[in-house]
Amino acid sequence: MKHRLNRIPAFLAATLLIMGTVAQAQDSTVNLNLQKAVSLSLQNSKIIKANMAKVDEATAGLKQARDNKLPDLSVTGGYMYLPVTPNIDMKMKSGSGSGSGSGESIEAHQAAYGLVNASLPLFAGGKIKYGIQSAQYLLEATRLDAENDREAIAQNAIEAFTNLYKAQQSVVIIQESLDQSRARDKDLLNMENNGLLARNDRLKAQLQTNNIELTLLDAQTNLKVAAVNMNLLLGLPEATVLNLVADTSKQPVTPQPIEQYEQLGLTNRKDVAALDNRKKAAEQQIRIANADKYPSLALTGGYIAADIPKVLSITNAVNVGVGLSYNVSSLWKSKAKVQQAEASDRQLMFRQAAMQDEIRREVNRAYQQYVVSIKKIDVYQLALEQAEENYKITKNKFDNSLVTTTDLLDANVSRIQSRINHAFAKAESLQAYSKLLETSGTLLSNGTINQ
Repeated sequence: MKHRLNRIPAFLAATLLIMGTVAQAQDSTVNLNLQKAVSLSLQNSKIIKANMAKVDEATAGLKQARDNKLPDLSVTGGYMYLPVTPNIDMKMKSGSGSGSGSGESIEAHQAAYGLVNASLPLFAGGKIKYGIQSAQYLLEATRLDAENDREAIAQNAIEAFTNLYKAQQSVVIIQESLDQSRARDKDLLNMENNGLLARNDRLKAQLQTNNIELTLLDAQTNLKVAAVNMNLLLGLPEATVLNLVADTSKQPVTPQPIEQYEQLGLTNRKDVAALDNRKKAAEQQIRIANADKYPSLALTGGYIAADIPKVLSITNAVNVGVGLSYNVSSLWKSKAKVQQAEASDRQLMFRQAAMQDEIRREVNRAYQQYVVSIKKIDVYQLALEQAEENYKITKNKFDNSLVTTTDLLDANVSRIQSRINHAFAKAESLQAYSKLLETSGTLLSNGTINQ
């Protein structure tokens, strides 16, 4: 019994250690800046991993197209048992000059044979060459699609980062306002007790405090949701606490003329380049369809061996030659294939034109949003300064009984809203600028995500 009791503290210690480890894992904190957020999102994105599989598939398709240049080799063999003696009449001249078989009864109850055939294509109307080129273009298009998705994933990470930053700033600002409001309620209660303030005015202030508490609950809920979304995007456990490190003191980048962003989008966008490669692949498909009209030429070779006991034995029958094949029906059957390939090529041509128009629209929309976001920072900065000054003046007047409690509470609401608007404007400006870079195809090649 004594030995058993001595084991209990060790068990409790192990249990506490495990619980502490779990709690530590659940409460782990990660310092996160914008660059790290983008890096983790790219590293853990399931979309990128799926794109890697697509690239592997396209690479295998190119290898398969190149394998068509290699020779074909087939081996065939067989063994047959003949339960009934067949009638065999050898139509060959005998040594005595007789024109018919010997008339002897030949019994054959089994036969074995083996064939080896090899064929090396020499000319196939260009099908092999054009097939390899088409596969190369499709592989490059798949790689460019993956690069384009990387830009979209990086933009999603930036938007999630700014949303989380705004949610955190809301909680911080509202919490500070709640603390100030509670302190003001105590002062107003003292004034009421001393007969310096009407009960109704004190209740108005308390009602505003209650409203701020409700607003804080909503802000905290939004923060939790934004944190979970960010953790999932980064591939982190949902319970991870994210400590954002954001430098909001930097001034917004002065935008270049909009024509420059449009030209960058038309030349740097990966989806544009991917569609261009698909257009080139479609052109090769037209050539492949036309290649059906030409004959195929191949170098052939083989080996034959056979053995029918008491009847026939063949060995060392090696053959080498050239084979020519031509499907005459391709003269009228290939016409539909060519038309189908040409139709696909025209579709891609019109898609290219439509994509160029869409890029111009996206760039213009992102450009105007960024310009407006810069102006909002200046406007909200001025509004914040005015709201802070207005609150100070109103508070001073209230202390001297020159304004009502309602005026003081209204000034406080304006100050809170101005602080939130100003914090949001800075984050939204960075988000708008990254969107402009994404539409111009320069997001990952630009230093903005290092901010």
